[in-house]
Amino acid sequence: MPDTQTDNVDGFLTVSQLNEQIKDTLQDQFSHIRVVGEVSDVKRPPSGHIYLTLKDRDARIRAVIWRGTAQRFNFEFPDGQEVLCRGDIDVYPPRGDYQLIIRQMEPVGAGALQLQLRRLQQQLSSEGLFDAERKSRLPPFPRRIAFVTSPSGAAIHDFLEVAQRRWKGIHVLVIPSRVQGQGAAQELVAGISLAQQLSPMPDVLVVGRGGGSQEDLWCFNDELLVRAIAACKIPVVSAVGHEIDVTLSDLAADLRALTPTAAAEIVASSEHINQNLNALKHRLNGGLRTTATNAHRALERFSQSTVFRRPFARIRDLSRYLDELSLRAAQSLRYRHGRSQDRIAGLAGKLDSLSPLSVLARGYSVTQAADGKVLTDAKQIQIDQPIQTRLAHGTLVSRVESIEMPIQADESDSS
Repeated sequence: MPDTQTDNVDGFLTVSQLNEQIKDTLQDQFSHIRVVGEVSDVKRPPSGHIYLTLKDRDARIRAVIWRGTAQRFNFEFPDGQEVLCRGDIDVYPPRGDYQLIIRQMEPVGAGALQLQLRRLQQQLSSEGLFDAERKSRLPPFPRRIAFVTSPSGAAIHDFLEVAQRRWKGIHVLVIPSRVQGQGAAQELVAGISLAQQLSPMPDVLVVGRGGGSQEDLWCFNDELLVRAIAACKIPVVSAVGHEIDVTLSDLAADLRALTPTAAAEIVASSEHINQNLNALKHRLNGGLRTTATNAHRALERFSQSTVFRRPFARIRDLSRYLDELSLRAAQSLRYRHGRSQDRIAGLAGKLDSLSPLSVLARGYSVTQAADGKVLTDAKQIQIDQPIQTRLAHGTLVSRVESIEMPIQADESDSS
């Protein structure tokens, strides 16, 4: 059976690492979400867990209710039942599947207030107020923090205690507001507006309160407050102290904290610095290990190569090749020398056959006047003038005693 483990390649993730990172991302971005859908494919294995599928007209998602959560449900949810679910998104890394972990579930129609809340959530979501793309990142080192909350509540005291302990020199400005009851939402909106008018503007704005019942937290579902949080120029942390229920303010904020204490840990946290340092350390260690491994493998390949095992073999091969080239060069030179000699001999023969001396050697001679001009016609010389006759061997010097001209053809015919 082939090994399914894949070595890390520099710059590449293994499938397991990719699935783990996807899991971390989805868990961070999709925690405490609210989903409405129709139940189908319910399975109840002996383990006590419940596996099901939530669907609507166009899509579906797998969901699971762990045994401890399922034991708290006091109603049945047969196939086709429309339910309201609260939970988190999780990923099963071995298969790369994602699913909804349901923490709370109730049938649709549990109350007019819930129906109104759901409709408002759908409306605001369709407008993009809850989109992750529009959310701002918190500054890494916030110095000024504004907290819109009740100054007499436990939330601000818990927040200040944790913030001062975790990040020295941080400055927290409390903007007082009611956090429950009639008019609370309007005061919270006014506090957010005031925070944006401060100079200098705070680095982070926290809006929240301690825990309470669903009715106590209802002002954080107010449409005006949700829109004010979404439009705020300052990065907003929603710190409504209720881990189960998610308010619309939580969805609109740039970051949600489960409690005010958790908000202080997030805002005044050096965890991201440690995470970055740890990530850089792992990358450095991984890079060094990869470099060392590659160098070791390269050294192993080099040590097995011929140049290291038989260092003089290459020299001997090149020497033998040089000798072969030398012999071929000498042979080529001899061949070309012979060809050149044959060609020269042929040209010499042709030249000799055309030489005047060769003509003289056959009994012919050349007659010249005293000035060296070659005589070709008897009319060129006069009687008693000296002439030179050049033979194949030697020259005769004589004087003209008579000149005989050839008989012309017309003269012979007339006679």
